[in-house]
Amino acid sequence: MKYGEKEIIEFDINKEENFWANNHEKDYTIDIELPEFVALCPRSGYPDFATIKLQYVPDTKVIELKALKLYINSFLHKYISHEDSANEIYDTLYTKLQPKKMKLIADFNPRGNVHTVITIDSEDNK
Repeated sequence: MKYGEKEIIEFDINKEENFWANNHEKDYTIDIELPEFVALCPRSGYPDFATIKLQYVPDTKVIELKALKLYINSFLHKYISHEDSANEIYDTLYTKLQPKKMKLIADFNPRGNVHTVITIDSEDNK
């Protein structure tokens, strides 16, 4: 097993070292794009590819970017639907970060003539 594979398999998003203190009291927005998301279709096993866009206004914590990369890469061998993967990522990050607001867009590449975009926004869930 190569070192990167081992790091992804052993990664645990729940470790405190993956989140840093936000050292700023003012509101600001963090925009992150992860264009290489891959998960496996739970029915066929075919890979599904997506761009994950995360936007959040931090409160007391921010996520360390390598941790976010490893977390997103941990879906590589997971059988999970578009909807479930988007919701799992959102719920995990929202719970861990407890941001002032957060929005996640999962823009899946077309497959079989179907293009899916899933948007979850904390402003819509108040």
